[in-house]
Amino acid sequence: MKIELRKTFQFEAAHLLPHLPETHKCRRLHGHSFSVEIVVSGECDPRLGWLMDYADISAAFKPLYQQLDHYFLNEIEGLENPTSEIISKWIWDRLKPTLPLLCEVVVAETCTARAVYRG
Repeated sequence: MKIELRKTFQFEAAHLLPHLPETHKCRRLHGHSFSVEIVVSGECDPRLGWLMDYADISAAFKPLYQQLDHYFLNEIEGLENPTSEIISKWIWDRLKPTLPLLCEVVVAETCTARAVYRG
């Protein structure tokens, strides 16, 4: 049985988008309550009845959470222009080696605006 698991995390952070015109609101320093959804997929283990332990997803994301939560994203290497699109790929690049079943990273900066990266 092929299955997909989704685990959601939230972090608070500030950023600005430096390549936008000075008059654009996102060019100014501001913050978000970012939501990150980590999605893994694969074959469900018939004996265990699960794909993997949700705790393993949490453990894989924890070092990234510690880098992102309550930080100025522009100061993090690779996030100098921290759009949701770039953040989602940044997370993917760091998670995929330790979470091989990773198939999608979703980053939402508001409850109505999100970016999806699928490698």
